[in-house]
Formats: sequence, C-alpha cells, structure tokens
Amino acid sequence: MTDLPETMRAVRFDEWGDRTVLRVAEVPVPVALPGRVLVRVRAAGINPGESAIRQGVFGGDLPSGQGTDFAGIVVAVGEGVDGVDEAEEVIGWSWDRSSQAEYVSVPAEQVVQKPRLLDWTVAGGLDVIATTAAAAVRAVDPRPGETVVVSGAAGGVGGFVTQLLTNEGIDVIAVASESNHEWLASKKARPVAYGDGLQQRIEELATNGVDALVDTHGAEYVHLGIALGIPADRIETIIAFEAAAEVGAHASGSSDTADPEILGTLANMVAEGAIEVPIAATYPLDRVQDAVEELEQGHTRGKIVLVP
Repeated sequence: MTDLPETMRAVRFDEWGDRTVLRVAEVPVPVALPGRVLVRVRAAGINPGESAIRQGVFGGDLPSGQGTDFAGIVVAVGEGVDGVDEAEEVIGWSWDRSSQAEYVSVPAEQVVQKPRLLDWTVAGGLDVIATTAAAAVRAVDPRPGETVVVSGAAGGVGGFVTQLLTNEGIDVIAVASESNHEWLASKKARPVAYGDGLQQRIEELATNGVDALVDTHGAEYVHLGIALGIPADRIETIIAFEAAAEVGAHASGSSDTADPEILGTLANMVAEGAIEVPIAATYPLDRVQDAVEELEQGHTRGKIVLVP
C-alpha cells in the first residue's frame, strides 16, 4: 500500500444553506474497507443538484461532504476486491457526498478504468452528466428521424443529451442562449433561443411536429412539451419532479443508469471524440464557493470541475 497521509482536505458543510456554508476542512483519510477502493482524486465535478442537497431539500445528516463524480488513481484496495488494482487510473462515483476531497473511498463496483486518452479534468466531471444523459435519452425512447426538443441544451447534461441524439440521426431542436448556438450547430443540432415566443419558434422549425422532449432546466419546459402536443410518456425532466408527476412525464436520473458498464461505454465515446464535454472552468478546492457561484448562475457551457 502507498504511504498515505493521516488527514486530507475535503469540502464540508455543517448547516443547510447557500454556498457560504461550504468550507474546506482537514478530515481523516478514509480507509479502504473490505469491498472498497481508496482513490486519490485528480478532479471532481460539481453539479446543480448539489445546491438542493446543500439547502436541505433531501434531508440527511450533518456535517456533510459534497460531490458525486470523480477521477483519480487507486492508492489502496480493500479485502475481497477483484478486478481493480493499486495505481490504476479510474473514473467513478460516490453515493456518500464525498468526492470533492483529496481522497475518496467507494465500493469497487463504482469505478471503471479511465480511458488513456481522456483528459483528467473531463474525466472528473463525467459520471453525473453522462449517466443522467443516458437515462434521459432512454426515457424518451427516440428513433432515427424523429424530432426531439432539448432544453438547457448547452449545459453539462443537455450538451451530452444533444450529442447522444444527433449521433443517432435524431433531429434535435436545442433550446439555449444565442451565445451557444454556434457550438450546438456544430453538433448537428438546430438551436433556438429561449424566452417569449419559444413555442412558436419551435413549431416553425418542427414542421412535422415534435416527438419527444428532454428538459434539463425547469418545469416550464415540461408544460411546454404538453402544449406542443407531445405525449406525456415521451417527456423527460431531470429536475422538475413535481411537474413530471403532475402530467405523467418521466423523471429519470443518474441513479437509473448507475452502472460501470454504462459509464465505461460513455467514457470511451468521449475519449474517442464522439461526444465533446466542454470544461467551463476549473477551481481548486479552496475556491469551492466561487465554483458554486458560477454554476448557480446557470449559463455555463459544459462542466465546472474542482481540482484538489
């Protein structure tokens, strides 16, 4: 086993609240218990859902760590682990709100080998957006030649969804700010600006109607899908759970596709260039509040990643 420090820096919060409750604390380095691996984190993503967690929407115990996705190097392997070795470069996820730290311990089945050509920063922010996007696409069951509206189409999940769809020959009407239209067009999507008159603009583009909608932004898009005449079972939202329940739409997420084989396949697609994951910004752990501030403004293209 590699000689390890006794303590590490990790993002923590002791009370529910806005980003100002976040701090970086010195805490004990986790142990690689049986069935688990210990990973030295090279990069860890931050995600919009963490804001709701931090505000206490889902409850939980305090104090708490933060973060789901990460990439790093295995430094210790627990008893009974087979197929993961020390010094292996991996991508993974934590259900313990603990990836935004210098080290993270997770069950061995929650890591996959990092493709050699995949940039560390991209790898660290990959799991949540990739698996959420895969779940969203699966929920609406698109077919080649159909038209699908994607809201927040230049965000982390939205951009991944858009590319999964266009790669399969699906016509994507991509709702995003005009500053992202050129990038979306380069991914073979048809961009459209959000705001007043959106339904009319979509209808003008979709002369044969819209078959499905994937929402990554908010409840108004779920209701827009109904107004466009899309069947509720072909509307998916990753964020507007109440609206989904109200109309009977899907509300799938990363937990529905939390599978190492799925993550490995998606990581290889990114490594091979079939899908681009733009990195909007990187921050050191100590600037986690600044990173969250940028994220919560809601105008980033791609991912914001912490680099311990």
